[in-house]
Amino acid sequence: MEGGSNLEATIEQLLNVEKQMRLAGDVAGTKKAATDILQLCFEARAWKTLNEQIIVLSKRRGQLKQAVTAMVQQAMQYIDETPDVETRVELIKTLNNVAAGKIYVEIERARLTKKLAKIKEEQGLIAEAADLMQEIAVETFGAMAKTEKIAFILEQVRLCLDRQDYVRAQILSRKISPRVFDVDISKEKKKPKEGDGVVEEAPADIPSLLELKRIYYELMIRYYSHNNDYLEICRCYKAIYEIPAVKENPSDWIPILRKICWYLVLAPHDPMQSSLLNSTLEDKNLSELSNFRLLLKQLVTMEVVQWTALWNSYKDEFENEKNMLGGSLGDKAAEDLKQRVIEHNILVVSKYYARITLKRLAELLCLSIQEAEKHLSEMVVSKALVSKIDRPMGVVNFQTAKDSNEILNAWSSNLEKLLDLVEKSCHQIHKETMVHKAALKV
Repeated sequence: MEGGSNLEATIEQLLNVEKQMRLAGDVAGTKKAATDILQLCFEARAWKTLNEQIIVLSKRRGQLKQAVTAMVQQAMQYIDETPDVETRVELIKTLNNVAAGKIYVEIERARLTKKLAKIKEEQGLIAEAADLMQEIAVETFGAMAKTEKIAFILEQVRLCLDRQDYVRAQILSRKISPRVFDVDISKEKKKPKEGDGVVEEAPADIPSLLELKRIYYELMIRYYSHNNDYLEICRCYKAIYEIPAVKENPSDWIPILRKICWYLVLAPHDPMQSSLLNSTLEDKNLSELSNFRLLLKQLVTMEVVQWTALWNSYKDEFENEKNMLGGSLGDKAAEDLKQRVIEHNILVVSKYYARITLKRLAELLCLSIQEAEKHLSEMVVSKALVSKIDRPMGVVNFQTAKDSNEILNAWSSNLEKLLDLVEKSCHQIHKETMVHKAALKV
């Protein structure tokens, strides 16, 4: 009890000192008096008094900004020293209330909110943690280090994904431009010399830019997996694969390259998928995964792929990757793989045939006539190819109907080519005759 009254008496003295310094406009003196009061409360382990004094000092008339900043920073060091979770949460909430609406302690407020959200998450209150994090818009904080901003937004995205709020996760993820990860870090460090050195250094526990790049793309893979967007998942893995630290370590890049191959095969045919497929085939590292190289080659080559033979060859590989694809997605992915092979085969047939019977098309695709017609119709609807089906005759026509102008243009261009060839032939014959006559004269 005596210790408590001593503490109160000392605090009272320091409050008077703080008042004199504040009214005199002495920044250093005010800061020292305020931080000494907090230090006394901390050493006495008087957590309730500490919270009260933080509020009292912050609300004093004409309180200096520097003193409030120093107090908040000082009290933040005590958070990890608190005896239990309740005391910790109480201290964080007190500091949050003091920092609310004050632009000069916005970074401290963001860090406090992150700590509070972590405690809530450990207690299993993910929705509360996500709501807390979303209150802070770090992208508007000019003084916060870039890596810390990115790490904070990624934490917001992760909590949204954990609570399965995919719409908000996408909105938050768009605050980060993927280009930010491709900035040359060595050039980046020179900037503060030219500018006004206001940007704070990121805390030691914040990952580097390349580590953040990996975290970002791993979170985006989680988001796209929800929609089964195979091409976007593939592009995310491709970005991870390009990270220098991953490329140097075979134990890292081999599983990622396998995933890239699988997702490329599962992605629907379009120009982006086609260019990714060709660029992956040109990758020298793919030679170490010969069976995957063969799989991609089959999709690039304009030949019909036998689904049963392909499935028998790659079934075991696919089963191994099922954990990667996610348990619930495994069966869906197998169906999608078959769908992609059928689409590839229809495109191959449309390249080689102008007209084909449905019966023969079904034989080539290893499907029933109804299934072949269904898949062909789906591709026509999605504008992957142009085709017409004469159902009474059972004939598929892959040629587009040409109007009279197109036919005439084609005919005239063919005629021009023919006349050009005749002219060249005549010239060559004339040349040979002249050479022969000259030889005879000699």
